[in-house]
Amino acid sequence: MSMKSLWLDRPPITITDPVPFEAGATYDDIVVGAGLTGLTTALLLQRAGRRVAVLEARTIGAVTTGNTTAKLSLLQGTRLSRILAAASEDTARAYVEGNREGRDWLLRYCGDHGVQVQRRDAFTYAGTPDGREAVQREYEAALSLGLDVTFESDAGLPFETYGAVRLPDQGQFDPMDVLAALAEDFAARGGGIFEGVRVQGVDARKPARAKTTKGEVFAEHVILATGIPILDRGLYFAKLTPQRSYALAYRVPGAIPAGMYVSADTPTRSLRTTPDPAGAGELLIVGGNGHEVGRHASPQAQIDDLEAWTTATFPGAERTHAWSAQDYDSHNEVPFVGWLPRAHGRAFVATGYSKWGMTNAVAAAVRLSAEILGGNLPWAQQLGHRITRPQSIVEGAIANLKVGAEATRGWVAAELGSLPDSPPAEGDGVVGSDGAAPVAVCTVGGVTRTVSAVCPHLGGIVTWNDAERSWDCPLHGSRFAADGELLEGPATSGLTPRG
Repeated sequence: MSMKSLWLDRPPITITDPVPFEAGATYDDIVVGAGLTGLTTALLLQRAGRRVAVLEARTIGAVTTGNTTAKLSLLQGTRLSRILAAASEDTARAYVEGNREGRDWLLRYCGDHGVQVQRRDAFTYAGTPDGREAVQREYEAALSLGLDVTFESDAGLPFETYGAVRLPDQGQFDPMDVLAALAEDFAARGGGIFEGVRVQGVDARKPARAKTTKGEVFAEHVILATGIPILDRGLYFAKLTPQRSYALAYRVPGAIPAGMYVSADTPTRSLRTTPDPAGAGELLIVGGNGHEVGRHASPQAQIDDLEAWTTATFPGAERTHAWSAQDYDSHNEVPFVGWLPRAHGRAFVATGYSKWGMTNAVAAAVRLSAEILGGNLPWAQQLGHRITRPQSIVEGAIANLKVGAEATRGWVAAELGSLPDSPPAEGDGVVGSDGAAPVAVCTVGGVTRTVSAVCPHLGGIVTWNDAERSWDCPLHGSRFAADGELLEGPATSGLTPRG
């Protein structure tokens, strides 16, 4: 079965009467990325009377938003207890307040625009006895931060659990329905969405200049809503750990759990339901088995393990879709949102949602638009002036030591490795030296391709992803198709074809 999100298994979002891209055009604001962060930010600015353009390298929702599990919840696994361990209580309260504002804004918007939302209780549960302590910490953290949580001995799941935190009346939806509403609303107000336009650089002089594959455009501000920033200013790639995780959708005979669940222990198990597009009741979505991008020997084995767990737990489950998503964990547990260093207040960023993008994306959009429009948000000011505790500094240092080790390991293995005499088997890829430089060779769809194995971002050696038939960089998470085409940044160009 091919890897395609349930949400993206539909005709692409189209805009009524789209405007053509015009090189040399000038806007008040340029938003890079047409996911939830980008489109919400663009809409808020356009509503305020500004002239806004959204530049999207692929299509609306093609990357993170179209591959999320789309839980709109203030209970986020063990996020709150982790923030309290890494930052002050004031920072944790500000994080909750920002996420509350993001959740409530999105619920209102969906209600006003006919987007279907299912209200569900959210649970963080312990799947093992060892996980109970983490659940207890999350319960105490959530309670101390004002959330109306309860501690449950039984999570209502068809397997043994060891305690759970429950937060009632959260939300879930189809994220592409939300993006479709945002995109049409934004375009109807005069905003321009330009798909297939990749931004490859930003000059922050006045006016700011976005350099794209179709020419330059200008604006007072440029907002990078690209998952991970495509600019190295601020060194955000060194403050984040890129994570790849998996989701599977199933038709399940009999009753399935009605809540939104995520385990506090590993391997992660995430569950939610969604209306079956075929009209036959509901599908079960199971997620988990995440790992650092480019650092797992076989992503396909992670998917196989997730499927084995699901079919054993829900007998008769029939898989309909399988997909993966890329998220970025902030080393100090709180997203980075605001102006980029040395950009003179003309370039902004939003990143590091740590797999909880539905609330954080809208919170970021509210915060970014307030900064640009001159609004005052006390919770945003607190998040912008937080103090990083030693534990977070240590964790960041360890993460970057791992990056350094991966860089060394990749180059040594590539230079010592020899390429096979015959092409790799279908679906396989290999990295080795052609005598001059590391190259990557794979066979996909009966076609063998050879590309440079060196990531154009900071020179990491890519590894083969056997589930998605892609080349993934283990340093900072850039991903490339079999032919070298760029899929995800922070790289801004693809792998160079060889031979």
